[in-house]
Amino acid sequence: MRDPELYRMKDEDTEEQRDMMEVNEASQAEVNDADEKHQVVKTIQEVSLKGTLRPGDKTLGWRFPKDEQMRTHSGGNPFACDQCEKTYKIQKQLVQHMKTHNRVKPFVCRHCGKSFSYMGALKNHLRIHTGEKPFTCQHCEKILSCESQFKSHLKIHTGEKHHACDQCGKSFKCESALNIHMRIHTGEKPFGCDHCGRSFRSRSNLKVHVRFHTGEKPHTCRLCGKSFTTAAHLKRHVRIHTGEKPFMCHQCRKSFRCVSALNIHMRIHTGEKRYTCEQCGKSFSFMGSFQGHLRIHTGERPFTCQQCGKTLTSNGSLMSHMRTHTGEKPYTCQHCEKSFRCSGQLKVHTRIHTGEKPFACRQCEKSFKCSSQLKIHVRTHTGEKPFMCHQCEKSFSHTGNLRKHLRIHTGEKPFTCEQCEKSFTSKYILKNHMRIHAEEKTFSCYWCKKTFRCESSLMKHVWTHSGTENLACP
Repeated sequence: MRDPELYRMKDEDTEEQRDMMEVNEASQAEVNDADEKHQVVKTIQEVSLKGTLRPGDKTLGWRFPKDEQMRTHSGGNPFACDQCEKTYKIQKQLVQHMKTHNRVKPFVCRHCGKSFSYMGALKNHLRIHTGEKPFTCQHCEKILSCESQFKSHLKIHTGEKHHACDQCGKSFKCESALNIHMRIHTGEKPFGCDHCGRSFRSRSNLKVHVRFHTGEKPHTCRLCGKSFTTAAHLKRHVRIHTGEKPFMCHQCRKSFRCVSALNIHMRIHTGEKRYTCEQCGKSFSFMGSFQGHLRIHTGERPFTCQQCGKTLTSNGSLMSHMRTHTGEKPYTCQHCEKSFRCSGQLKVHTRIHTGEKPFACRQCEKSFKCSSQLKIHVRTHTGEKPFMCHQCEKSFSHTGNLRKHLRIHTGEKPFTCEQCEKSFTSKYILKNHMRIHAEEKTFSCYWCKKTFRCESSLMKHVWTHSGTENLACP
């Protein structure tokens, strides 16, 4: 059975992954392209800036005083945007950045009509259509389409992270990544969605979000044609075809296709339970398990079996239930080859062979193979009987006993002997009955060695030796 928590993850990219797209976009803004100069002169002249910005040198596009040129070496960022407080080393970079606020996008792609603020950004975009990737990493032979991505990628091999957060100490490969990270601490979300008003820390996060409104899915799998809203989603999807699972758990060596799946898996080892029910205080490691639990309180059972009409609280439970109709048992024990409908049943069964009993009672130190057995056992100490019969108000410690009891009222006898077709209310009674046909007598009296087919018959016999109903057979 596939974990519903993993389905939830198909829509989640970590914000840092998407924030790195913002880093690349910010890097593209620094492209010095001579062609751009002639097409945006009018726009640049309209920007109000205090300084000595003026058209001039053909090689640089603009001339700067020497003290401004020196700031590129000293590391200072004296030019700040008055709208978002982003800082730059030279005025030209600030002017280019201002176009993002003024919505000036004079460079249009002839293939898809998409507009860009910079000629360099358009050139990078065109490589999506041409498939050109001119930058090759000498360390790992990875090929990339733009120089800014290439430079950022090289730092993976060098381990270079010169930009550190002064609040949490986390380091980053470039200053723009640090600036985006700082918004986690400040709570700043300067990029707002025009459709729903939701705000985001980075432009790339907003860009991805807007696609949910527009339905745009620009990233298409070449193997199956399925489309995705982000390149990261596509990259993760392609691993389904390749079978690649690059993220490995160092504790159990299990591998995963994406880092988010690994992070969720790690909660099994750490015992972290971040989702807590406000009604009963029970905690869960996975969102899917938590959501399924909440339906116990609400009574919601949104998943319906098309064959028998039974309703269930989760899609995973429905898939497992459907196998009762199909007879499918895809999970097989490696020790005895017994098969099961769901992985949870196999996991508990395997403990019969290993002897593992990881769930211990804190009051009597008795151990159990699964948490549900421990939960039922604890009620022998607390006296709790939460399951009540609505017909006679008798209470029971677990649902199995309640179900058996209800058959007294309904007259239902679902367990039938294949040899004589006699029916019984429980599997235990049927099992005892089957000994009549097998002539099996497994219960022996300690005093006279007389044998009996069931334990209850033995107990009645023991009373004949003692004369009291309280004596148990040693």
